[in-house]
Amino acid sequence: MPVSHTAEITGLYRYPIKGLTPEPLARVPLRPGQTLPADRRYAIENGPSGFDPEQPAWKPKIQFLMLARNERLAELDSRFDDTTNVLTIRRDGQTVASGDLGTAAGRATIETYFSENFQPELRGAPKLLSGRDHSFSDVARKVVSIINLGSVRAIEDMLGGAAVHPLRFRANLYLKGWPAWSELDLVGQTLAIGAARLKVVKRIVRCPATNVDPVTAKRDLEIPPTLSRNLGHMDCGIYAEVIEGGEIGVGDAVAVEEPRLV
Repeated sequence: MPVSHTAEITGLYRYPIKGLTPEPLARVPLRPGQTLPADRRYAIENGPSGFDPEQPAWKPKIQFLMLARNERLAELDSRFDDTTNVLTIRRDGQTVASGDLGTAAGRATIETYFSENFQPELRGAPKLLSGRDHSFSDVARKVVSIINLGSVRAIEDMLGGAAVHPLRFRANLYLKGWPAWSELDLVGQTLAIGAARLKVVKRIVRCPATNVDPVTAKRDLEIPPTLSRNLGHMDCGIYAEVIEGGEIGVGDAVAVEEPRLV
């Protein structure tokens, strides 16, 4: 169905290290062709992947520690400081590792923590990877991921009323105001958020990471199979590319632009 409603941004998040803690933002600048600043800037390699930081290229998420297979990551509370490049990881309220990701020694500190605590799940020595302005997204394009909270509520209904934490979907933008599933019809259309413009390029196919509760770290739901049974597909959410820059923030309106006549 066409989306005629204007939505509102209720949540804005980045994920500096793939698989680790979402970090809430109040406002953020968007640049054409880029992700949110520092989104998926780092990943933890799970065994040799062939990633070259001098010539960074997309690799499938199976090459890294990720919630789809490593739900224990959700037990960790991580924070990344842009000004110092320091990543701090806490578990049960206690700091378990902290290091400057801009230095070999700082990265080694983080790598040692995962080597000592995730051994059964490792296929080789864990390594913290980054490369220029590369983003370790699940897709090769640099995108902004968007979740319609109306669709999350619809999934709760499919599950018989079970609560579904929106952060299971690890989106950058969470929106309210659109009818459930209407976002899936927006591929090819343009979203206006203030001065920024984002072109919707792809529906998001959900993976088992959504089955993991981001608070308890328990794999307690079966969201992709539930979507498949009820809708005939496993899509929830959309990817969009920034085509015009601008600052966006929580509370901003999101409008679907009318196609331009030529």
